[in-house]
Order: sequence, then C-alpha cells, then structure tokens
Amino acid sequence: MRNWRLVWEIFITFSKIGPVTFGGGYAMIPLIEREVVIKKKWLQLKEVSEIFAVAESVPGAIAINSATFIGYRVAGVAGAMFAMAGILIPTFFIVLVLGISFLLYKDHPKIEAAFQGIRPAIVALITYAGYKIGKMAVIDKTTFATVGVTVFCLLFFHLHPVLIIVIGGIAGIALVKIRDYLGYNTSLETHKDETDRDYYRGSGI
Repeated sequence: MRNWRLVWEIFITFSKIGPVTFGGGYAMIPLIEREVVIKKKWLQLKEVSEIFAVAESVPGAIAINSATFIGYRVAGVAGAMFAMAGILIPTFFIVLVLGISFLLYKDHPKIEAAFQGIRPAIVALITYAGYKIGKMAVIDKTTFATVGVTVFCLLFFHLHPVLIIVIGGIAGIALVKIRDYLGYNTSLETHKDETDRDYYRGSGI
C-alpha cells in the first residue's frame, strides 16, 4: 500500500512538471530539482545530474528518459511507468489542444506576441539548466578544457551528438587512467558531495 502511494505521488509530481516544461527536457531540470530534490527529497542533486547525463546519452526524448529513470530510482519499475505516464498524458492532451488552436489562430497578433515572449524565456531556462549541470561537470582544468574542445567541435566540425558523447566517455576514462598513472588522485565523488552540501545550504535545507 505504501509503495502504491509512492508511485501515485510520483505520477502527480511529474504530471505537474510536464505541462509547464517549455523548451524540452533541459528546461525540466530546475523544476525537477525543486520537486524531486528540495520538496520530496527523493534524490540528491548529484543523482539527478547523473540521471540527466544518462538520459541524454540514450535514444529518445530527454524529458521522458529522465522521468523514467528518476521514477525507477525512486520506486522501481512501477515508479518508472508512473513517472513516464505523468510526463506523457497531460502533455499529450495539452499539445493536442494547442496544435489545433495554433492552426486556427496562428496568424492572430496576440498569439505571435505571446511566442515572442515565450522563446527568450525558454532560452533562459535552458541556460540556467546548463549552468547547474556545469557546476557539477566542470570540476578542474581538464574538464574545462574538455568542454571547450567539445563546443569547438560542435560549432566548426558539426559532429553527431552521439559521437561527441562516445568520445567524451572514452576521453574521461583515458584521462582518469593517465592521472592515476602519473600519481594524481581523481576525487570526483568528493567534489559532488561538496557541491550538494553547498546547494542544500543555499536552499535553506
């Protein structure tokens, strides 16, 4: 009974997150932090960051992937199914209604004006999400250089994102091995824990 209450709570939580997530999966990150980390305390911030890293590395929409992974981490298979349903069901009907409305009123001046305000707001949400992930991902000069090289490759060589992810994973393993061989200690977990403590301290938790 307790488990079903939990999965139902997961469904309700993601039903609230999905309809207000404009701009795709990355815009979900601030909302998931607030609902899953701060309010519900189901996961820690570093776990959410790891889940999003996995969600963007596999096929499918990042919003659905991340919700499914979070639900599974919290309540197993049932949690994954209810989290995915919570993201999909309300959003499906909202998109259906908006799609029909947009076809009917797409040339209306007020609709065009609304989109002029929504687009920059979406950019702000995605930028904030990138900043939050960057605080945990960029932990030293090596990771900072990796970000710079990756951005350069995306801008000028137009490499496929899957190839970038695979190269990044291989480079990460190789760099850790090299640091260990040279006698340098790579303490990633310690840094994550410190980042979490700073986050919760700043949130008043």
